[in-house]
Amino acid sequence: MTVSNEATVVKAAAKTNKLYSDIDSVPRSGSGRLTLLTLALGTFCIGTTEFASMGIIQLFAGSLGVDLSTATHAITAYAIGVVTGAPILTIAAARLNRRTLLLLLIGVFVAGNVLSALADSLTFFIAARFISGLPQGAYFGAGAVVASYVVGPRRSGQAFATVMTGLTIATIIGSPLATFLGQNVGWRQTYLCIAALGLVSLISLWLFVPRTSALDGASIAHELNGLSKGRVWFMMAVAALGISSIFAVYTFIAPFVTDLVLLRPEMIPPALAVFGAGMTVGNLYGGRLADRHPTLGITAGYGCTLSVLILLALWGANPWVFFPATFGVGAAMMVAIPTIQVRLTALAPESATLMGAMNLASLNVANALGAWAGGITIGAGLGLLSTVWAGFVMTLAGLILFILAISAGRSLFAGR
Repeated sequence: MTVSNEATVVKAAAKTNKLYSDIDSVPRSGSGRLTLLTLALGTFCIGTTEFASMGIIQLFAGSLGVDLSTATHAITAYAIGVVTGAPILTIAAARLNRRTLLLLLIGVFVAGNVLSALADSLTFFIAARFISGLPQGAYFGAGAVVASYVVGPRRSGQAFATVMTGLTIATIIGSPLATFLGQNVGWRQTYLCIAALGLVSLISLWLFVPRTSALDGASIAHELNGLSKGRVWFMMAVAALGISSIFAVYTFIAPFVTDLVLLRPEMIPPALAVFGAGMTVGNLYGGRLADRHPTLGITAGYGCTLSVLILLALWGANPWVFFPATFGVGAAMMVAIPTIQVRLTALAPESATLMGAMNLASLNVANALGAWAGGITIGAGLGLLSTVWAGFVMTLAGLILFILAISAGRSLFAGR
């Protein structure tokens, strides 16, 4: 590392220490709680638009005149938008106050969902979903910084889990409700309602996120420094591979319910809610675990997910297996995600916002991989449950990669 880069890191660390030194002045009740709820509302909106697309995939596929396998391209486009927007928007807005950045990102989110509702072709729809995904990673990165400012550095895992709670609750309430709305009113109206909810989030952010210089951005060099570290990219690869199985299952929940378990379409929203309940439980536990142990969240989360995936792949056509297994996949995998965030931030504390964004970028690489792999296996005529086996292979690869890193003694687990 050059002298100038070392100076950059030192200055960034000093800024981080100053931010944390101001934390005792942040109210832990009243406005502090409202800030956390406001951040969660934003992630609820983001989670609803991301996961609702999976619940209504059959609807927009039919309306736009494409088959199920081709329709997954729109879901992949959203994920690519997240992966693209996470580093680019975060770095471009490095000097902005995190509050201002959050407001701008939700504005882009609203515009993308309005365009999704207006799409009259698959190409237009894919472009609109790409735009909708652009702000997600940067929002989570900035939101994680604000949440850490509110709760304190020793609870950074729980802070990130709080931001993620909005997303997991979206899988319980937002996505099933959006799916129900799509089935009864139309998929275009679903995206318009999500855009309207985004406006509510925008107003809430304006009102309840603190106006403070402690949340000011830093130079682009501070944020870029994190991307120069090979360990950061390694951790992102572990995340992208391992977490892909959750999307190899969730993307195809609707056809699982109707074509595999042979239930009525009205059972799709409850199935989505069961999956989301598992994600919420896993996220809350994972946040606490991330603050106590550097690796267990990932090894236990991935390992338990593999076990549940086997059950789902072998006996998923039975509703008495399908519903508990979908709960289990969501719960087990979400245990790992807060630990991934804490590890990334520990590896590059001078790039805290970017690390939060890149964590979400990794999750959406997983999203793209899961949807892509499932689409490939279905297109090859291997049946719906082949998507579960595709996810199993990728999560197993992620777990093996992580275990090899531990065995090789890589310093992925340094203290914060």
